[in-house]
Amino acid sequence: MNTNLNYMKFNTKAIHGGQQHEPATGAVMPPVFQTSTFAQTSPGVHSGYEYSRAANPTRTALENALASIENGARGLAFSSGLAATDCVMKLLKPNDEVIAMDDLYGGTYRMFSRIYSHFGIKFHFVDMNDLDKFKSLFNENTKLVWVETPTNPLMKLADIEAIAAICKEKQVLFAVDNTFATPYLQQPLNMGADIVMHSATKYLGGHSDVIAGALVAKTEELGEKLHFAQFATGATLGPQDSYLVLRGIKTLHLRMQRHCENGQKVAEYLEQHPAVGKVFYPGLESHPYNSIAKKQMKGGFGGMVTFTFKSGKKEDSIAFLERVKVFTLAESLGGVESLANHPALMTHASIPEENRKALGITDDMVRLSVGVEDIDDLIADLEQAFNA
Repeated sequence: MNTNLNYMKFNTKAIHGGQQHEPATGAVMPPVFQTSTFAQTSPGVHSGYEYSRAANPTRTALENALASIENGARGLAFSSGLAATDCVMKLLKPNDEVIAMDDLYGGTYRMFSRIYSHFGIKFHFVDMNDLDKFKSLFNENTKLVWVETPTNPLMKLADIEAIAAICKEKQVLFAVDNTFATPYLQQPLNMGADIVMHSATKYLGGHSDVIAGALVAKTEELGEKLHFAQFATGATLGPQDSYLVLRGIKTLHLRMQRHCENGQKVAEYLEQHPAVGKVFYPGLESHPYNSIAKKQMKGGFGGMVTFTFKSGKKEDSIAFLERVKVFTLAESLGGVESLANHPALMTHASIPEENRKALGITDDMVRLSVGVEDIDDLIADLEQAFNA
């Protein structure tokens, strides 16, 4: 069975999209092809696989699944989310310019500001909700727009359709980091983006047992350019890790339903708690970009919730994080288990303090990745951490 048909609904695509039974044995799940090289019948004559850096059947199965769930032409799997981002950057050359969201994952900001800026690429970081300011930054050197939505950790949103229209008018590539929303909630290619990036470590893998990244290109031509950069530089995903991410995708729709349910309830609980200052969650009516979330996120608002303390004290956030029991104090997100994080000291420590303060990433801020446990246990754990 080969199910590349686009008429399938998402829940079916997550399981069958882009997949086929293994032809030699009929195996329902693709085997882990743990091999570096493949036999050829004559020099340069082979079955489509010659060396696993170029292509591996297990990785191909994952890449086909990625393309299917994001409605793209070509999927590519990488050794990490940053490796996937790095591949997009390799489409650029010195003197090119990039317009990027001002609130970015710390690793993305670090790559842009401390690696590629030294190669002669200029980056502009801007609030993507100020479209006039955004448009004013375009010039003949602008080659890429990079957006995260929702953002990490402030849960800011950007209007993908509005930005895509501007990028199309300017003939500039538009890439969206869709890690927080996942294709279950948001499909940027359908809204005009050219490239979607995922840290597949997070929700796509879903079990905190793999480091992986993904790109999905809207067109075959763009997909081939990205594949050449991937092949030429080598940051590909191994077969075992490809298998794990593919397995994770098959339950993505089920997990995201519970992540969204629990995330909404945790956000509502925090919003009424007397110790809490601000709550950042797109599903709250109080969220400044709730209307954008309702327009472009379908089926829920995700499992990521950020909040601050009314006291504004760093010590309160640290004490809270030391007390949680069901939530685990750890970096990363998107696994079945709930995690808690201190952005300023952990995931966003690479962003200079003055930049964090300007964005609103305060020292009393806590980011929660709400898992799929029983909601009563999660609320009880937060309550005891506040009261301890």
